[in-house]
Amino acid sequence: MDSPVTIQPDGIKLQTEKMTPDELYHCLFEGRVFLFFKDHEELLHCYEVQDPVAIEEICKNPLEIENILKKHSEIDIGR
Repeated sequence: MDSPVTIQPDGIKLQTEKMTPDELYHCLFEGRVFLFFKDHEELLHCYEVQDPVAIEEICKNPLEIENILKKHSEIDIGR
C-alpha cells in the first residue's frame, strides 16, 4: 500500500483519505522529522520533532523511528 505521506520536490504531500485513524505517520524532510496522525474525528495532527538528539538518531536509523520516539518520550517524562 502506498504511504499517505510522501516527499515531493515541492514539499510534503499528505493524502489524509488514506490515513488510518490514530496511526502514526512520519517523514524526514530537509533534515527535519515530521509526525502526522488523524484522529477518529478526522482531525489531522502535525508535529515537528525538536529534540536534536532524537532527530540525529532517527536520521541515522529511520526504520526505528517509533522505538526512538518512545525512548525519548520516556526520558522527557522522567525529568
